[in-house]
Amino acid sequence: MKAIIVEDEFLAQQELSWLIRQHSQIAIDATFDDGLDVLKYLQTHQVDVIFLDINIPSLDGVLLAQNISKFSHKPLIVFITACKEHAIEAFELEAFDYILKPYHEMRIVTMLRKLENTLQQAQLLSNPEAPRPTTHTVNLVKDERIIVTDIDDIYYIEAHEKMTFVYTRREEYVMSVNITEFCSRLPEEGFFRCHRSYCVNLSKIREIEPWFNNTYMLKLRDLAFQVPVSRSKVKAFRQLMRL
Repeated sequence: MKAIIVEDEFLAQQELSWLIRQHSQIAIDATFDDGLDVLKYLQTHQVDVIFLDINIPSLDGVLLAQNISKFSHKPLIVFITACKEHAIEAFELEAFDYILKPYHEMRIVTMLRKLENTLQQAQLLSNPEAPRPTTHTVNLVKDERIIVTDIDDIYYIEAHEKMTFVYTRREEYVMSVNITEFCSRLPEEGFFRCHRSYCVNLSKIREIEPWFNNTYMLKLRDLAFQVPVSRSKVKAFRQLMRL
């Protein structure tokens, strides 16, 4: 996944570059501080996403986006600006997202996750035979800090309305996304959505205990909490575990 940054404030450009590299697999191919230079670059290069400041020299971000929308290959556009009043223009141009300066790290991380998911889905649709990217870590939130966590350290995930609680052996993390969206970031072969409100790391199951109505309770290594398997998931669970 390739990107360019169009931002005429050097410090803001450097901060955004660092955040993208720190929290995503998106490669930054080039940075620009002038709109006309971007048009010239795009004549000979293809990118997947453009992080575009609205107030830039020569050709402002809105006019640049209007020109780009006529391309046969249309990269996704994430507008970046200090001015809230440009939001309507941004969404009229069907921008992927709109980020306000000064940057808030958690807002950037959320945007990058959605952006990567969108780009990966587009790649799979255009090339269904392509191998799915392998992810070994996931970003979790604790006391407004972002903790890069090995996926295998996760024991189970629990839904709380629109929030998702993620449990490792010693920590509990609260994510401001629903459980379906969070579980989409995890490898399908390692995690099982055993209940509408629960997802479990299969490698952490210590014991499978029969429960009421032909369901199961899952005892996990190192933890006292037991994860339920709902009736609607029992058949799939049996097949998965060869019961």
